[in-house]
Amino acid sequence: MSAVPATAPGHGSPAVNRSATVDALIIGAGFTGLYQLWSLRKLGLNVRVVDAASDVGGTWYWNCYPGARTDSPSHIYQYWFSDELLADWDWKQRYVDHTESSAYFRHVADRFDLRRDITFNSRVDSARWDESARRWQVTTSTGETIAARFLITALGPLSAPVVPPFKGHDRFKGRLVHTARWPREGVDLKGKRVGVIGTGATGIQVIQTIAPEVASLTVFQRTANYAVPMINPTYGEAERAAMRARYPQTREAIWTTFVGFDEAAESSPYFSLTPEQRRATLERLWADGSLRIWVAGFMELLTDAAVSEEISEFVREKIRARIRDPKLAAKLVPADHGFGTRRVPLENGYFDVYNRDNVSLVDLRETPIVEITETGIRTSAGEIALDVIILATGFDAGTGGLTAIDIRGTGGRSLRSEWKGEVRTTMGLQIHGYPNLFTTSAPYAPAAAFCNAPTCLQHQVQWITECIEHLVKEGRTRMEPAAETEASWLAHHDELAAQTLVAKTRSWYTGANIEGKPSRLLSYIGGLPAYREACSEVQRKGYAGFELA
Repeated sequence: MSAVPATAPGHGSPAVNRSATVDALIIGAGFTGLYQLWSLRKLGLNVRVVDAASDVGGTWYWNCYPGARTDSPSHIYQYWFSDELLADWDWKQRYVDHTESSAYFRHVADRFDLRRDITFNSRVDSARWDESARRWQVTTSTGETIAARFLITALGPLSAPVVPPFKGHDRFKGRLVHTARWPREGVDLKGKRVGVIGTGATGIQVIQTIAPEVASLTVFQRTANYAVPMINPTYGEAERAAMRARYPQTREAIWTTFVGFDEAAESSPYFSLTPEQRRATLERLWADGSLRIWVAGFMELLTDAAVSEEISEFVREKIRARIRDPKLAAKLVPADHGFGTRRVPLENGYFDVYNRDNVSLVDLRETPIVEITETGIRTSAGEIALDVIILATGFDAGTGGLTAIDIRGTGGRSLRSEWKGEVRTTMGLQIHGYPNLFTTSAPYAPAAAFCNAPTCLQHQVQWITECIEHLVKEGRTRMEPAAETEASWLAHHDELAAQTLVAKTRSWYTGANIEGKPSRLLSYIGGLPAYREACSEVQRKGYAGFELA
Protein backbone atom coordinates (compact mmCIF):
# COMPACT_ATOMS: atom_id res chain seq x y z
CA MET A 1 0.00 0.00 0.00
CA SER A 2 1.10 3.58 -0.65
CA ALA A 3 0.35 5.66 2.44
CA VAL A 4 -0.52 9.33 2.47
CA PRO A 5 2.81 11.17 2.84
CA ALA A 6 2.81 13.18 6.05
CA THR A 7 5.67 15.47 5.12
CA ALA A 8 7.34 16.97 2.11
CA PRO A 9 10.31 15.51 0.27
CA GLY A 10 13.55 16.23 2.02
CA HIS A 11 12.37 15.76 5.58
CA GLY A 12 14.31 12.55 5.78
CA SER A 13 17.61 14.28 5.13
CA PRO A 14 20.22 14.14 7.91
CA ALA A 15 19.82 16.79 10.60
CA VAL A 16 22.37 19.54 10.74
CA ASN A 17 23.33 21.74 13.69
CA ARG A 18 23.13 25.33 12.55
CA SER A 19 21.93 28.59 14.03
CA ALA A 20 21.02 31.94 12.56
CA THR A 21 19.66 35.30 13.65
CA VAL A 22 17.32 37.32 11.45
CA ASP A 23 15.05 40.31 11.74
CA ALA A 24 12.05 38.39 10.43
CA LEU A 25 11.27 34.74 9.77
CA ILE A 26 8.39 33.88 7.43
CA ILE A 27 6.85 30.41 7.45
CA GLY A 28 5.64 29.58 3.96
CA ALA A 29 6.74 30.45 0.43
CA GLY A 30 3.33 30.72 -1.18
CA PHE A 31 1.34 33.75 -2.28
CA THR A 32 1.67 35.50 1.06
CA GLY A 33 5.19 34.48 1.95
CA LEU A 34 6.75 35.67 -1.31
CA TYR A 35 5.10 39.08 -1.11
CA GLN A 36 5.96 39.40 2.58
CA LEU A 37 9.61 38.60 1.82
CA TRP A 38 9.71 41.21 -0.95
CA SER A 39 8.02 43.81 1.27
CA LEU A 40 10.29 43.38 4.29
CA ARG A 41 13.37 43.36 2.08
CA LYS A 42 12.29 46.81 0.88
CA LEU A 43 12.61 47.96 4.49
CA GLY A 44 16.21 46.76 4.53
CA LEU A 45 15.52 43.92 6.98
CA ASN A 46 17.31 40.59 7.12
CA VAL A 47 14.55 38.11 6.24
CA ARG A 48 14.34 34.34 5.90
CA VAL A 49 11.57 32.10 4.60
CA VAL A 50 11.22 28.43 5.52
CA ASP A 51 8.98 26.09 3.55
CA ALA A 52 8.34 22.36 3.70
CA ALA A 53 8.03 22.13 -0.09
CA SER A 54 10.90 21.89 -2.54
CA ASP A 55 9.83 24.98 -4.49
CA VAL A 56 7.72 28.11 -4.22
CA GLY A 57 3.95 28.25 -4.65
CA GLY A 58 2.44 27.17 -1.35
CA THR A 59 -1.01 25.81 -2.14
CA TRP A 60 -0.11 25.67 -5.81
CA TYR A 61 2.95 23.57 -5.11
CA TRP A 62 0.89 20.94 -3.30
CA ASN A 63 -2.29 21.19 -5.41
CA CYS A 64 -1.17 19.15 -8.39
CA TYR A 65 -4.01 16.61 -8.34
CA PRO A 66 -5.99 15.98 -11.55
CA GLY A 67 -8.16 18.98 -12.36
CA ALA A 68 -6.63 21.40 -9.85
CA ARG A 69 -7.61 24.90 -10.92
CA THR A 70 -8.37 28.31 -9.42
CA ASP A 71 -11.93 29.55 -9.26
CA SER A 72 -10.96 33.20 -9.04
CA PRO A 73 -10.28 34.72 -12.48
CA SER A 74 -6.62 35.08 -13.34
CA HIS A 75 -6.83 38.86 -13.74
CA ILE A 76 -7.51 39.19 -9.99
CA TYR A 77 -5.61 36.12 -8.78
CA GLN A 78 -2.27 37.86 -8.94
CA TYR A 79 0.09 40.35 -7.33
CA TRP A 80 -0.40 44.10 -7.68
CA PHE A 81 2.84 45.41 -6.14
CA SER A 82 4.76 45.66 -9.41
CA ASP A 83 3.60 47.25 -12.66
CA GLU A 84 6.51 45.54 -14.39
CA LEU A 85 5.28 42.15 -13.22
CA LEU A 86 1.77 42.94 -14.44
CA ALA A 87 3.20 43.91 -17.81
CA ASP A 88 5.43 40.91 -18.39
CA TRP A 89 3.22 38.03 -17.27
CA ASP A 90 0.78 36.55 -19.80
CA TRP A 91 -2.23 34.69 -18.43
CA LYS A 92 -3.36 31.93 -20.77
CA GLN A 93 -6.95 31.50 -19.60
CA ARG A 94 -9.65 32.85 -17.33
CA TYR A 95 -9.24 30.15 -14.67
CA VAL A 96 -5.70 28.81 -14.55
CA ASP A 97 -4.71 25.24 -13.73
CA HIS A 98 -2.01 24.27 -11.26
CA THR A 99 0.73 24.17 -13.91
CA GLU A 100 0.12 27.81 -14.86
CA SER A 101 -0.19 28.90 -11.23
CA SER A 102 3.07 27.15 -10.35
CA ALA A 103 4.80 28.75 -13.32
CA TYR A 104 3.61 32.18 -12.16
CA PHE A 105 5.07 31.77 -8.68
CA ARG A 106 8.37 30.49 -10.05
CA HIS A 107 8.48 33.53 -12.34
CA VAL A 108 7.87 35.89 -9.41
CA ALA A 109 10.55 34.21 -7.31
CA ASP A 110 13.08 34.43 -10.13
CA ARG A 111 12.18 37.94 -11.25
CA PHE A 112 12.70 39.38 -7.77
CA ASP A 113 15.55 37.07 -6.75
CA LEU A 114 13.60 35.70 -3.81
CA ARG A 115 15.01 32.17 -3.66
CA ARG A 116 18.28 33.23 -2.04
CA ASP A 117 16.37 33.92 1.19
CA ILE A 118 14.20 30.78 1.11
CA THR A 119 15.05 27.45 2.74
CA PHE A 120 13.11 24.65 1.09
CA ASN A 121 12.47 21.08 2.31
CA SER A 122 12.43 22.32 5.88
CA ARG A 123 9.45 22.32 8.21
CA VAL A 124 9.15 24.58 11.25
CA ASP A 125 8.60 22.28 14.22
CA SER A 126 8.51 24.74 17.10
CA ALA A 127 8.65 28.43 17.95
CA ARG A 128 9.27 29.72 21.49
CA TRP A 129 9.09 33.35 22.60
CA ASP A 130 12.18 34.36 24.56
CA GLU A 131 11.08 37.30 26.70
CA SER A 132 14.57 38.26 27.82
CA ALA A 133 15.92 38.41 24.27
CA ARG A 134 12.56 39.57 22.82
CA ARG A 135 12.95 37.13 19.98
CA TRP A 136 11.36 33.99 18.72
CA GLN A 137 13.53 30.89 18.95
CA VAL A 138 12.49 28.68 16.05
CA THR A 139 13.57 25.10 15.36
CA THR A 140 13.18 23.28 12.06
CA SER A 141 13.00 19.68 10.93
CA THR A 142 16.51 19.95 9.47
CA GLY A 143 18.02 20.77 12.85
CA GLU A 144 18.38 24.50 12.37
CA THR A 145 17.71 27.03 15.13
CA ILE A 146 16.69 30.52 14.02
CA ALA A 147 16.32 33.53 16.29
CA ALA A 148 13.87 36.03 14.84
CA ARG A 149 12.65 39.37 16.11
CA PHE A 150 9.42 38.97 14.13
CA LEU A 151 7.72 35.71 13.24
CA ILE A 152 5.19 35.76 10.39
CA THR A 153 3.04 32.77 9.46
CA ALA A 154 2.14 32.58 5.77
CA LEU A 155 0.63 29.10 5.88
CA GLY A 156 -2.61 29.61 4.00
CA PRO A 157 -6.05 28.76 5.39
CA LEU A 158 -6.10 25.30 3.79
CA SER A 159 -2.69 23.82 4.47
CA ALA A 160 -3.32 21.03 6.99
CA PRO A 161 -5.01 18.08 5.23
CA VAL A 162 -7.47 15.90 7.12
CA VAL A 163 -7.23 12.12 6.88
CA PRO A 164 -10.47 10.58 8.17
CA PRO A 165 -10.07 7.98 10.93
CA PHE A 166 -11.37 5.02 8.98
CA LYS A 167 -10.18 1.64 10.21
CA GLY A 168 -7.75 -0.26 8.00
CA HIS A 169 -5.72 2.44 6.24
CA ASP A 170 -2.57 0.38 6.56
CA ARG A 171 -4.15 -2.78 5.19
CA PHE A 172 -5.04 -1.46 1.75
CA LYS A 173 -2.77 -3.04 -0.85
CA GLY A 174 -3.63 -0.59 -3.62
CA ARG A 175 -2.73 3.10 -3.86
CA LEU A 176 -4.09 5.54 -1.26
CA VAL A 177 -3.43 9.26 -1.74
CA HIS A 178 -4.71 12.56 -0.36
CA THR A 179 -5.34 15.29 -2.92
CA ALA A 180 -3.36 17.77 -0.82
CA ARG A 181 -0.27 15.57 -1.01
CA TRP A 182 -0.61 14.32 -4.56
CA PRO A 183 2.62 12.74 -5.85
CA ARG A 184 4.38 15.15 -8.17
CA GLU A 185 5.13 12.33 -10.60
CA GLY A 186 1.39 11.68 -10.83
CA VAL A 187 -0.70 8.58 -10.29
CA ASP A 188 -1.61 6.20 -13.09
CA LEU A 189 -5.41 5.94 -13.01
CA LYS A 190 -6.09 4.72 -16.53
CA GLY A 191 -8.21 1.59 -16.50
CA LYS A 192 -8.22 1.42 -12.69
CA ARG A 193 -11.04 0.96 -10.22
CA VAL A 194 -10.97 4.25 -8.32
CA GLY A 195 -12.80 5.49 -5.26
CA VAL A 196 -12.98 9.18 -4.32
CA ILE A 197 -14.02 10.11 -0.80
CA GLY A 198 -15.31 13.67 -0.62
CA THR A 199 -17.33 15.95 -2.89
CA GLY A 200 -16.14 19.39 -1.86
CA ALA A 201 -14.35 21.74 -4.23
CA THR A 202 -11.33 19.47 -4.62
CA GLY A 203 -13.35 16.28 -4.92
CA ILE A 204 -15.48 17.84 -7.66
CA GLN A 205 -12.39 18.81 -9.66
CA VAL A 206 -10.89 15.33 -9.35
CA ILE A 207 -14.10 13.46 -10.12
CA GLN A 208 -14.99 15.40 -13.27
CA THR A 209 -11.41 15.08 -14.55
CA ILE A 210 -10.70 11.38 -14.04
CA ALA A 211 -14.13 9.90 -14.83
CA PRO A 212 -13.41 9.40 -18.58
CA GLU A 213 -10.11 7.55 -18.04
CA VAL A 214 -10.82 5.16 -15.19
CA ALA A 215 -12.43 1.72 -15.52
CA SER A 216 -14.84 2.53 -12.73
CA LEU A 217 -15.30 5.48 -10.40
CA THR A 218 -17.08 5.18 -7.07
CA VAL A 219 -17.85 8.50 -5.39
CA PHE A 220 -18.35 8.44 -1.63
CA GLN A 221 -20.48 11.45 -0.73
CA ARG A 222 -21.27 12.63 2.79
CA THR A 223 -22.73 16.04 1.88
CA ALA A 224 -24.20 17.00 -1.48
CA ASN A 225 -22.69 20.21 -2.80
CA TYR A 226 -23.86 23.11 -4.92
CA ALA A 227 -21.57 24.07 -7.79
CA VAL A 228 -21.67 26.59 -10.62
CA PRO A 229 -20.68 25.70 -14.23
CA MET A 230 -17.35 27.26 -15.18
CA ILE A 231 -16.87 29.13 -18.44
CA ASN A 232 -13.13 29.20 -19.07
CA PRO A 233 -12.05 30.88 -22.31
CA THR A 234 -8.41 30.97 -23.35
CA TYR A 235 -6.72 34.31 -23.90
CA GLY A 236 -4.90 35.58 -26.95
CA GLU A 237 -2.92 38.78 -27.34
CA ALA A 238 -6.02 40.91 -27.89
CA GLU A 239 -7.69 39.66 -24.71
CA ARG A 240 -4.52 40.10 -22.68
CA ALA A 241 -4.04 43.65 -24.00
CA ALA A 242 -7.61 44.53 -23.02
CA MET A 243 -7.08 42.99 -19.59
CA ARG A 244 -3.89 45.00 -19.03
CA ALA A 245 -5.62 48.21 -20.11
CA ARG A 246 -8.15 47.64 -17.32
CA TYR A 247 -5.58 46.86 -14.63
CA PRO A 248 -5.63 50.33 -13.01
CA GLN A 249 -9.41 50.13 -12.62
CA THR A 250 -9.23 46.50 -11.49
CA ARG A 251 -6.62 47.30 -8.85
CA GLU A 252 -8.93 49.94 -7.37
CA ALA A 253 -12.10 47.87 -7.69
CA ILE A 254 -10.92 44.83 -5.74
CA TRP A 255 -10.57 46.88 -2.54
CA THR A 256 -14.18 48.08 -2.61
CA THR A 257 -16.15 44.86 -2.98
CA PHE A 258 -17.37 42.61 -0.19
CA VAL A 259 -15.07 39.70 -1.05
CA GLY A 260 -12.24 41.34 -2.96
CA PHE A 261 -13.39 40.57 -6.49
CA ASP A 262 -13.70 43.34 -9.05
CA GLU A 263 -17.46 43.33 -9.49
CA ALA A 264 -19.91 44.95 -7.09
CA ALA A 265 -22.94 43.06 -5.81
CA GLU A 266 -26.42 43.67 -7.20
CA SER A 267 -27.66 47.02 -5.93
CA SER A 268 -31.41 46.30 -5.83
CA PRO A 269 -32.76 44.37 -2.82
CA TYR A 270 -33.90 40.93 -3.93
CA PHE A 271 -37.57 41.26 -3.07
CA SER A 272 -37.80 44.79 -4.47
CA LEU A 273 -37.75 43.13 -7.89
CA THR A 274 -40.64 41.32 -9.56
CA PRO A 275 -40.42 37.51 -9.81
CA GLU A 276 -39.63 37.91 -13.50
CA GLN A 277 -36.85 40.41 -12.78
CA ARG A 278 -35.40 38.17 -10.07
CA ARG A 279 -35.36 35.19 -12.39
CA ALA A 280 -33.79 37.18 -15.22
CA THR A 281 -31.07 38.48 -12.90
CA LEU A 282 -30.28 34.99 -11.58
CA GLU A 283 -30.10 33.64 -15.13
CA ARG A 284 -27.70 36.43 -16.07
CA LEU A 285 -25.47 35.78 -13.08
CA TRP A 286 -25.53 32.02 -13.72
CA ALA A 287 -24.63 32.46 -17.37
CA ASP A 288 -21.48 34.35 -16.42
CA GLY A 289 -19.79 31.02 -15.68
CA SER A 290 -18.16 32.37 -12.54
CA LEU A 291 -18.81 32.66 -8.79
CA ARG A 292 -20.56 35.95 -9.41
CA ILE A 293 -23.98 34.56 -8.45
CA TRP A 294 -22.49 33.87 -5.02
CA VAL A 295 -19.99 36.66 -4.34
CA ALA A 296 -21.45 39.50 -6.43
CA GLY A 297 -25.12 38.66 -6.59
CA PHE A 298 -27.77 39.33 -3.95
CA MET A 299 -25.93 39.53 -0.65
CA GLU A 300 -29.16 38.89 1.29
CA LEU A 301 -28.43 35.32 0.28
CA LEU A 302 -26.22 35.09 3.38
CA THR A 303 -28.72 36.55 5.87
CA ASP A 304 -32.31 36.18 4.67
CA ALA A 305 -33.78 32.66 4.80
CA ALA A 306 -36.48 33.44 2.21
CA VAL A 307 -33.95 34.81 -0.28
CA SER A 308 -31.67 31.86 0.42
CA GLU A 309 -34.40 29.34 -0.27
CA GLU A 310 -35.50 30.95 -3.55
CA ILE A 311 -31.96 31.22 -4.92
CA SER A 312 -31.10 27.74 -3.65
CA GLU A 313 -34.07 26.28 -5.47
CA PHE A 314 -32.98 28.06 -8.65
CA VAL A 315 -29.60 26.31 -8.39
CA ARG A 316 -31.20 22.97 -7.52
CA GLU A 317 -33.24 23.19 -10.72
CA LYS A 318 -30.04 23.67 -12.69
CA ILE A 319 -28.46 20.60 -11.08
CA ARG A 320 -31.51 18.37 -11.56
CA ALA A 321 -31.60 19.24 -15.27
CA ARG A 322 -28.11 17.76 -15.69
CA ILE A 323 -28.79 14.30 -14.20
CA ARG A 324 -30.92 11.76 -16.05
CA ASP A 325 -31.81 9.52 -13.09
CA PRO A 326 -34.24 11.37 -10.77
CA LYS A 327 -33.32 9.15 -7.80
CA LEU A 328 -29.65 9.91 -8.30
CA ALA A 329 -30.41 13.60 -8.75
CA ALA A 330 -32.19 13.62 -5.39
CA LYS A 331 -28.98 12.44 -3.73
CA LEU A 332 -26.80 15.00 -5.53
CA VAL A 333 -29.02 18.01 -4.88
CA PRO A 334 -28.29 19.63 -1.51
CA ALA A 335 -31.26 19.60 0.82
CA ASP A 336 -29.72 20.38 4.21
CA HIS A 337 -28.21 23.81 3.56
CA GLY A 338 -28.72 26.86 1.43
CA PHE A 339 -26.69 27.89 -1.58
CA GLY A 340 -23.67 29.92 -0.51
CA THR A 341 -23.71 28.95 3.16
CA ARG A 342 -20.97 26.43 2.43
CA ARG A 343 -18.03 26.81 0.04
CA VAL A 344 -19.35 27.02 -3.55
CA PRO A 345 -16.96 25.66 -6.20
CA LEU A 346 -16.99 26.00 -9.95
CA GLU A 347 -17.39 22.80 -11.97
CA ASN A 348 -16.77 21.69 -15.51
CA GLY A 349 -18.94 18.67 -16.24
CA TYR A 350 -19.16 17.39 -12.66
CA PHE A 351 -22.87 16.60 -12.55
CA ASP A 352 -22.76 15.09 -16.03
CA VAL A 353 -20.29 12.39 -14.97
CA TYR A 354 -23.08 10.70 -13.02
CA ASN A 355 -24.77 9.90 -16.33
CA ARG A 356 -21.79 7.72 -17.25
CA ASP A 357 -22.04 3.94 -16.93
CA ASN A 358 -18.68 3.70 -15.15
CA VAL A 359 -19.59 6.15 -12.34
CA SER A 360 -21.57 5.27 -9.22
CA LEU A 361 -22.47 7.19 -6.07
CA VAL A 362 -22.38 5.93 -2.49
CA ASP A 363 -24.42 8.09 -0.13
CA LEU A 364 -22.52 7.84 3.15
CA ARG A 365 -25.53 9.02 5.12
CA GLU A 366 -27.37 5.90 4.00
CA THR A 367 -24.44 3.46 3.80
CA PRO A 368 -21.49 4.74 5.88
CA ILE A 369 -17.94 3.51 5.49
CA VAL A 370 -17.13 0.76 7.99
CA GLU A 371 -13.47 0.22 7.15
CA ILE A 372 -10.81 0.14 4.48
CA THR A 373 -9.88 -3.41 3.60
CA GLU A 374 -6.96 -4.96 1.74
CA THR A 375 -8.86 -4.73 -1.52
CA GLY A 376 -11.15 -1.74 -1.19
CA ILE A 377 -13.74 -0.04 1.02
CA ARG A 378 -16.37 -1.79 3.09
CA THR A 379 -19.58 0.12 3.72
CA SER A 380 -22.59 -0.98 5.73
CA ALA A 381 -23.95 -2.41 2.45
CA GLY A 382 -20.87 -4.48 1.56
CA GLU A 383 -17.38 -4.21 0.09
CA ILE A 384 -16.41 -2.27 -3.03
CA ALA A 385 -13.23 -3.48 -4.73
CA LEU A 386 -10.80 -0.67 -5.62
CA ASP A 387 -7.29 -0.24 -6.99
CA VAL A 388 -6.90 3.39 -5.93
CA ILE A 389 -8.48 5.36 -3.07
CA ILE A 390 -8.34 9.17 -3.33
CA LEU A 391 -9.01 11.16 -0.18
CA ALA A 392 -10.53 14.54 -1.04
CA THR A 393 -11.41 14.97 2.60
CA GLY A 394 -10.47 18.59 3.17
CA PHE A 395 -8.46 20.48 5.74
CA ASP A 396 -8.29 21.62 9.31
CA ALA A 397 -9.04 25.08 7.99
CA GLY A 398 -7.66 28.28 9.43
CA THR A 399 -6.11 26.69 12.51
CA GLY A 400 -4.46 23.45 11.42
CA GLY A 401 -1.33 24.98 9.93
CA LEU A 402 -0.62 26.92 13.11
CA THR A 403 -1.42 24.16 15.60
CA ALA A 404 0.81 21.76 13.68
CA ILE A 405 3.70 23.88 15.03
CA ASP A 406 4.49 23.87 18.75
CA ILE A 407 4.14 27.63 19.31
CA ARG A 408 4.88 28.84 22.84
CA GLY A 409 4.19 32.42 23.86
CA THR A 410 4.70 34.37 27.08
CA GLY A 411 5.27 32.20 30.12
CA GLY A 412 5.44 29.11 27.92
CA ARG A 413 1.73 29.22 27.05
CA SER A 414 0.87 26.84 24.20
CA LEU A 415 -1.17 28.02 21.21
CA ARG A 416 -2.07 24.42 20.40
CA SER A 417 -3.46 23.85 23.88
CA GLU A 418 -5.23 27.18 24.12
CA TRP A 419 -6.94 26.77 20.78
CA LYS A 420 -8.34 23.40 21.82
CA GLY A 421 -10.57 25.37 24.18
CA GLU A 422 -11.19 28.52 22.16
CA VAL A 423 -9.64 29.89 19.00
CA ARG A 424 -8.73 33.55 19.53
CA THR A 425 -7.04 36.17 17.37
CA THR A 426 -7.14 39.93 16.99
CA MET A 427 -8.31 40.68 13.44
CA GLY A 428 -6.57 37.51 12.30
CA LEU A 429 -3.30 39.43 12.51
CA GLN A 430 -1.98 38.93 16.04
CA ILE A 431 -2.77 36.86 19.13
CA HIS A 432 -2.70 38.04 22.73
CA GLY A 433 0.12 36.35 24.61
CA TYR A 434 2.27 35.82 21.53
CA PRO A 435 4.33 39.01 21.03
CA ASN A 436 5.76 39.85 17.61
CA LEU A 437 3.86 36.95 16.04
CA PHE A 438 1.98 38.08 12.93
CA THR A 439 -0.51 35.77 11.24
CA THR A 440 -2.11 35.71 7.81
CA SER A 441 -5.10 33.60 6.70
CA ALA A 442 -5.78 33.10 10.40
CA PRO A 443 -9.27 33.00 11.92
CA TYR A 444 -11.43 36.13 12.18
CA ALA A 445 -10.06 37.88 9.11
CA PRO A 446 -11.79 37.72 5.69
CA ALA A 447 -8.74 35.92 4.27
CA ALA A 448 -9.68 32.81 6.26
CA ALA A 449 -12.52 32.11 3.81
CA PHE A 450 -14.67 35.02 2.61
CA CYS A 451 -12.36 36.79 0.23
CA ASN A 452 -10.52 36.39 -3.03
CA ALA A 453 -7.38 35.13 -1.30
CA PRO A 454 -4.81 37.26 -3.17
CA THR A 455 -6.73 40.45 -2.43
CA CYS A 456 -7.04 39.91 1.31
CA LEU A 457 -3.60 38.37 1.71
CA GLN A 458 -1.93 41.32 -0.01
CA HIS A 459 -3.80 43.66 2.33
CA GLN A 460 -2.59 41.70 5.37
CA VAL A 461 1.00 41.73 4.12
CA GLN A 462 0.81 45.49 3.64
CA TRP A 463 -0.57 46.02 7.16
CA ILE A 464 2.06 43.78 8.73
CA THR A 465 4.84 45.47 6.78
CA GLU A 466 3.71 48.95 7.82
CA CYS A 467 3.38 47.78 11.42
CA ILE A 468 6.91 46.35 11.49
CA GLU A 469 8.22 49.50 9.86
CA HIS A 470 6.57 51.54 12.63
CA LEU A 471 8.09 49.33 15.35
CA VAL A 472 11.56 49.57 13.85
CA LYS A 473 11.42 53.34 13.43
CA GLU A 474 10.10 53.82 16.96
CA GLY A 475 12.71 51.51 18.45
CA ARG A 476 10.04 49.17 19.77
CA THR A 477 11.02 45.56 20.49
CA ARG A 478 7.69 44.02 21.43
CA MET A 479 4.06 44.17 20.29
CA GLU A 480 0.93 42.18 21.04
CA PRO A 481 -2.79 42.95 21.25
CA ALA A 482 -4.25 43.63 24.67
CA ALA A 483 -6.63 40.97 25.97
CA GLU A 484 -9.45 43.53 25.94
CA THR A 485 -8.76 44.37 22.30
CA GLU A 486 -8.92 40.72 21.34
CA ALA A 487 -12.16 40.21 23.27
CA SER A 488 -13.68 43.26 21.60
CA TRP A 489 -12.80 42.04 18.11
CA LEU A 490 -14.22 38.59 18.81
CA ALA A 491 -17.44 40.10 20.14
CA HIS A 492 -17.74 42.20 16.99
CA HIS A 493 -17.01 39.16 14.85
CA ASP A 494 -19.59 37.03 16.68
CA GLU A 495 -22.25 39.73 16.46
CA LEU A 496 -21.91 39.88 12.68
CA ALA A 497 -21.67 36.10 12.30
CA ALA A 498 -24.86 35.55 14.31
CA GLN A 499 -26.81 37.53 11.71
CA THR A 500 -25.88 35.10 8.93
CA LEU A 501 -27.07 31.72 7.74
CA VAL A 502 -23.44 30.74 7.22
CA ALA A 503 -22.77 30.54 10.96
CA LYS A 504 -25.77 28.25 11.37
CA THR A 505 -24.57 25.76 8.73
CA ARG A 506 -22.25 22.88 9.53
CA SER A 507 -19.14 23.16 7.36
CA TRP A 508 -15.40 23.74 7.52
CA TYR A 509 -16.29 27.42 7.77
CA THR A 510 -17.32 26.73 11.38
CA GLY A 511 -14.84 23.94 12.10
CA ALA A 512 -17.60 21.32 11.98
CA ASN A 513 -15.51 18.99 9.79
CA ILE A 514 -13.05 18.42 12.67
CA GLU A 515 -14.26 16.42 15.64
CA GLY A 516 -13.79 18.36 18.87
CA LYS A 517 -12.86 21.64 17.17
CA PRO A 518 -14.43 24.67 18.87
CA SER A 519 -17.43 25.83 16.86
CA ARG A 520 -17.21 29.39 15.61
CA LEU A 521 -17.38 30.97 12.17
CA LEU A 522 -13.71 31.07 11.22
CA SER A 523 -13.77 34.00 8.84
CA TYR A 524 -14.75 37.62 9.37
CA ILE A 525 -17.98 38.16 7.47
CA GLY A 526 -18.30 41.92 7.67
CA GLY A 527 -16.75 42.32 4.23
CA LEU A 528 -13.36 43.46 3.03
CA PRO A 529 -14.02 47.23 3.04
CA ALA A 530 -15.14 47.14 6.69
CA TYR A 531 -12.17 45.00 7.65
CA ARG A 532 -9.71 47.30 5.88
CA GLU A 533 -11.23 50.31 7.62
CA ALA A 534 -10.86 48.58 11.00
CA CYS A 535 -7.21 47.82 10.25
CA SER A 536 -6.58 51.40 9.11
CA GLU A 537 -8.19 52.79 12.26
CA VAL A 538 -5.72 50.82 14.39
CA GLN A 539 -2.88 52.47 12.50
CA ARG A 540 -4.40 55.97 12.62
CA LYS A 541 -4.66 55.67 16.39
CA GLY A 542 -1.03 54.69 16.77
CA TYR A 543 -1.86 51.01 17.32
CA ALA A 544 -4.15 51.80 20.23
CA GLY A 545 -5.31 48.60 21.88
CA PHE A 546 -1.98 46.96 21.20
CA GLU A 547 0.75 46.76 23.83
CA LEU A 548 4.02 48.17 22.47
CA ALA A 549 7.27 48.20 24.40
